[in-house]
Amino acid sequence: MQESLKVELKNEFADLFEIDANLNRLVKRIELLSYVNPQNLEKEKQRFFASKFTEVPEFKYPKLKFDPYKLHRLFFSQRLERIEDDAIRKLYQDIIYYYSNMIQCIETIGKENKFYYNSLKIYGTPTEKDVQNAEFILHFKNEELTPDQDKKYTAQQAVSYFEEFGKQYNFPINIKLSTNIAADAMVSNATKSLFIKKNAKFSDNQLLTLAHHEIGVHLVTTYNGGLQPLQIFSNGFPKNVETQEGLAVFSEYMSGALTLKRLKELSYRVLASDSLIKGYNFADTFDLIHNQYKLNKNDAFSITLRAHRGGGFTKDRLYLSGLRKIFKRYQNEKSMDILLRGKVTLEYENAITNLESMGLSEKITHTNIAYNQCLNSNETLDFILNNLK
Repeated sequence: MQESLKVELKNEFADLFEIDANLNRLVKRIELLSYVNPQNLEKEKQRFFASKFTEVPEFKYPKLKFDPYKLHRLFFSQRLERIEDDAIRKLYQDIIYYYSNMIQCIETIGKENKFYYNSLKIYGTPTEKDVQNAEFILHFKNEELTPDQDKKYTAQQAVSYFEEFGKQYNFPINIKLSTNIAADAMVSNATKSLFIKKNAKFSDNQLLTLAHHEIGVHLVTTYNGGLQPLQIFSNGFPKNVETQEGLAVFSEYMSGALTLKRLKELSYRVLASDSLIKGYNFADTFDLIHNQYKLNKNDAFSITLRAHRGGGFTKDRLYLSGLRKIFKRYQNEKSMDILLRGKVTLEYENAITNLESMGLSEKITHTNIAYNQCLNSNETLDFILNNLK
C-alpha cells in the first residue's frame, strides 16, 4: 500500500488504529505455546518409561512474564465505543474476549482442572462427529513402511533442508533448535521463527510434511499478517487454530506429503483430547493409545503429552476438523487466499471482506506453493477425506 494511502486510512480510522496498536502491544506478551510446553520434558519421559508407564509425569512450566490481572485490565480498558462501524466494533469485542480467555489459560497452566476448563473456552472439545471421523480413519489398514519414512536425519540436517526449501518463499527463514517443544517443529508467530526439536530424528516424508505445514502455511500467514494494515491479522482472530491447522494439513495433502499414517496421528490426537472429558489421567490416555490402539511408545507418549500438557489441552482436536472444513472448501473450488492473509478464522470471512471494502485489508503478498497443483496420488486418502462427516 502506498504511504499516502496509509496516512489517509490512519486519519480516517484513527480510533480503530489506536485500539489495534494497543492490543498489538498487549498480545505480544501472551503466546500460549511458549508457556504450555514443559521444561523438564525429556527427564519426565524417561521416568514415565522407567516406571513401565504407571507414574504420571510431573511437568514444570515457564514462569509468567506478566501480571495477569493488570493485563486483563488493560484489555478491557480499550474504548471500543469509539469504533463507529458496528461490525468492526463487534469483531474487536470478540478479539478482547478471546485474548482474555488466553490469559486465563496461561495463568492456570499446571493447575489441572482450572487450566482444562479454560482450555475448553478457547479450543472446545471433540464432538461426537469428530470422534466418529477419527475412529473411521483408524479402521483403515496401515500402509507398508517405505524407505522415505525411515527417520534418518538429525535436527541439524533438518535445519539445512528447511533453509533450502524456504528459498521458494520471499521471506527470511529464521530457524532455532529447542529442547522445550512438544512437537518436532513449530512456528513462533511472535518471533517469526521456526523451532526444531533438538533431539528429534526426521524422515524424508516428515521433512516434506513439516516444510509445507510450518513454512507453507504458518510462516506464510505470519508474514502476510504482518503486511496487513491492522495488527489483528498478525496476532490472530478469535479461535483461528482450526482454520490455520486445517490449511496447514491441507498443504500437506496438496503437496503429496500427507499419508494415512499422518491422518491416523491426527485421529489419535482427537481420541487423546476426548479422553480428557472421560477423566483419564496421563497414564490412562497413554494406555489407550499405546496398548489398545497399538501405537509405538514414543509416538503414543508424544500424543498423550500434547493432550495433557498444562493440565488438559484440547487444541489438537482441531487439526482433523479443520482439514475437513478446508477440504470441503477446496471441493467447492473456493480460493484459500483470503484465509492466508494472516491468523484468520473461516467463520470471520465476511468480516475480512467488510474490512477489505474499507481498505483495511489487502490481498496476500505470499501464497502457498502447494495450493497451485494437487500432487496427492493416494486414492485411500481421497476416499477418507470425501467421506468425513
